[in-house]
Amino acid sequence: MTRRLLLLGSTGSIGTQALDVVERADPDAFAVVGLAAGRSWEAVVAQARRHGVPRIALADADAAARAADAWPEGEVLAGPEGLVRLVVEAGADLVLNALVGAAGLGPTVAALGEGIDLALANKESLVVGGELVMQLAEATGARVLPVDSEHSALWQLVEGESGGAGAPAGGGPRLGTIERLVLTASGGPFRGRSRDELADVGIEQALAHPTWAMGGKITIDSATLMNKGLEVIEAHHLFGTPYDRIDVVVHPQSIVHSYVTLCDGAALAHLGLPDMRAPIAFALHHPDRVPLPLEPLDLATVGQLTFERPDLDAFPCLRLAGEAGEAGGTAPCVLNAANEIAVHAFLAGRVGFLEIPAIVETTLDALGSSPVRAFESLYEADRRAREHAETLVAARA
Repeated sequence: MTRRLLLLGSTGSIGTQALDVVERADPDAFAVVGLAAGRSWEAVVAQARRHGVPRIALADADAAARAADAWPEGEVLAGPEGLVRLVVEAGADLVLNALVGAAGLGPTVAALGEGIDLALANKESLVVGGELVMQLAEATGARVLPVDSEHSALWQLVEGESGGAGAPAGGGPRLGTIERLVLTASGGPFRGRSRDELADVGIEQALAHPTWAMGGKITIDSATLMNKGLEVIEAHHLFGTPYDRIDVVVHPQSIVHSYVTLCDGAALAHLGLPDMRAPIAFALHHPDRVPLPLEPLDLATVGQLTFERPDLDAFPCLRLAGEAGEAGGTAPCVLNAANEIAVHAFLAGRVGFLEIPAIVETTLDALGSSPVRAFESLYEADRRAREHAETLVAARA
């Protein structure tokens, strides 16, 4: 049966690789019914023409206007409302959300609210609104299919150990014999450096990730280890696992994507060479596993796999994310919003590398955590956190 696929964030790293997976699939496997991006209107219009897509959306209104002028044969929707409208009206039965940042929450809510299965690469959807998002999935029966390599690995391990429990929804599958979830982190470009040695690192150094090719924001998050902290919160919601049963280890080779420990002392790990097309394909084709033109793992060639504890003094963002997750309520939303402001300020040369966690921590201390009863409270917390963080950035610039 042909799956009607809507791809949000189609011009980014995940989006372009997802289209590569689609093009390599059986011609009847997918029909791309819509594409969306932030500002890259020329790229998304080219994708729409290539895949015969009748309708696209651009979050940036000016970019949408340019796309509409250049692509009169199709329909262009604009702004956050346009993204949501595309989700609701495209007739998709699978939405891949690869948008970056909290902007992905609205389309996530729209997809799950319509009962549409969601392949999720936008981790902020669960960081900001995880409890409500998973409750919505449970209420509508929609599946949440993890796309991040670490969560895809955990999904496959949990599914295998639980006898094919299926994709997470409504708090995730029961873990049964699984004692702990362990996320691996490459350590980023600054692994092994002390806090003092990070004081003067520059933008180009921070963007030089040793393993993965990603967008600017997520690459900086990997350098601060905030990305791994966000993934801990994401895993908590996807698999219904308490924070004290989720660990992080640094694994610079990025071969072991995650592992689980079992009640009998054994451990099961998911291994593979780093290539995001593998977890993307697993989510898009699930429950089937399809051949991919990827290099198979040869451990003799790899030679050795090493592991170490993360340095929370040099990389406090991982600690801050864990504390925000434990606090719950609006704290993870505040964490994410402040981090987005701080990272963009760093990329613009307005603050230093070590000021990123300082801005996040100060914002968390100032705003604290409030109960979350509706998505509106999350949007308000996001707004307040961004305003506070921006004030801190301006004071440092």
